[in-house]
Amino acid sequence: MTREIAVHTSRRGETAAINESGTILVYRRQMGIWGVERQLVFTLKQDKGLREMRSQMAEVIEFLENCKIFVASSITGVPYYELERIGCSVWEFAGKPVDFLEYIIEKEDEAVQEQLTAQAKPVIIPIPEHIGNGHYRLSIKAVQEADSGVTTKQILMPFLKRGSFYQLEIICNHVPPWLELEAMTGSSLVYEAEKIGPSEIKAILRKRVCTE
Repeated sequence: MTREIAVHTSRRGETAAINESGTILVYRRQMGIWGVERQLVFTLKQDKGLREMRSQMAEVIEFLENCKIFVASSITGVPYYELERIGCSVWEFAGKPVDFLEYIIEKEDEAVQEQLTAQAKPVIIPIPEHIGNGHYRLSIKAVQEADSGVTTKQILMPFLKRGSFYQLEIICNHVPPWLELEAMTGSSLVYEAEKIGPSEIKAILRKRVCTE
């Protein structure tokens, strides 16, 4: 399998910081052997301002072609942002490329596998817990913080439509806008919310009684 890694190098053949003059070498692995496929002499013109640096990075990105891994001893600011924006994996390593190219590929492959494994796991939809006297408790915080594809509306709306509760306590990292609107426009529900911790809110939906 053909793989490519771009490395910003110094005259000594070691990695250089992106703000240092050097040469960007694109290494390609074919049949288990790494070799330099193409190279670009590069000096970041920081003194020319933001527009010039972005223009330079556009040239670098064009030079990289399909290569999506970039290595330097240090990389921050505009170069880092522009590479990350196109989905490039950015690494900081000190030393000679031969010492870390294979390691980076192994770690990149592990990250892809972990992502695929996480996506393959079944999504567990939380169910309100009855804590007595028509009172229920439910946490949707984990769902909000995970990229599972499950929405808060899919979790809560079936329970709200059934209406077989007096009070529902919801722990979340933010109150879903649709839920707040639903409660405030619905005549049968009383709504309140309070922050109980960093990125943690307790929202309470309670059936309105005659005295309210």
